Amino acid sequence: MPKIVGIKFDFNPKVYYFAPGDLELEVGDEVVVQTGRGLDYGSVSMPLSEVPDKKIVGKLMPVVRVATPEDKEKHDSLLEKRKTAYPQIAEKIRESKLEMKLVGAEYTFDGGKLIIYFTADGRVDFRNLVRDLASAFHTRIELKQIGARDECRMMGGIAPCGRACCCSDHMPEYARVSIKMAKTQNLSLNPAKISGLCGRLMCCLAYENEYYSEVNRAMPKVGATVTTVGGETGTVIGTNPLKKTVRLRVENKDKDTMTITDYELKDIKFKPKNNAPVKDDPADDGDDLSELKEE
Repeated sequence: MPKIVGIKFDFNPKVYYFAPGDLELEVGDEVVVQTGRGLDYGSVSMPLSEVPDKKIVGKLMPVVRVATPEDKEKHDSLLEKRKTAYPQIAEKIRESKLEMKLVGAEYTFDGGKLIIYFTADGRVDFRNLVRDLASAFHTRIELKQIGARDECRMMGGIAPCGRACCCSDHMPEYARVSIKMAKTQNLSLNPAKISGLCGRLMCCLAYENEYYSEVNRAMPKVGATVTTVGGETGTVIGTNPLKKTVRLRVENKDKDTMTITDYELKDIKFKPKNNAPVKDDPADDGDDLSELKEE
């Protein structure tokens, strides 16, 4: 199995694998690595380890060296240069009158290319803009159109829960989420309540979905008739998957009074659901919120 270290780069929580060679690296070390676009600057986030070959996608690039003081100074200089370039790029975009939104910009570690990230509703003919930017910055320009989730990851922000957005804080890969997950967790289908800053379904819907799916299979359906261990028969009017309790409406024999009581799942008897796999509704897949209604 190949030996690897995990490296993180600026503005991206994703960990990339690199071959350390003979270098003795520890978590927190700053390094210069070889990437597909040339040399880049990052920090070690995962110590030396071995991984199966199947986890290596593509060619394993090498760690060139531990960052020298000169490398650190150059990296800091490029970050400052990036800050000063941002407003100039924004002004050039305004002058071009193109329907695009500037998200971010960065220089490659060798300083020979300025990469600009933007979002747009459709394809944008930015050839004239590239020429204007190259003339202004006297370097190679690369414009990259990104999606709403990539924008949120790059810019960061505070999610509705009050914490930093998962995608920009700790999530290495975007979670695959769907409307079905919100339904499984009995959440409101109000887009304002289940969508993140990017306007798509919140990635955290995937965190507890496996638990809810498993517990819901063991729960009776709302409206089902069940029997308690005490011999009473009642109708399910609600369930609580977290507490694993079932709320029953029990009517007396004359049906002129009723009681509503919460029972633990183990204290009721009912016909179990059919646990055979259910074919997903294609309409529940994906994270398109356009068909949901405000409540």
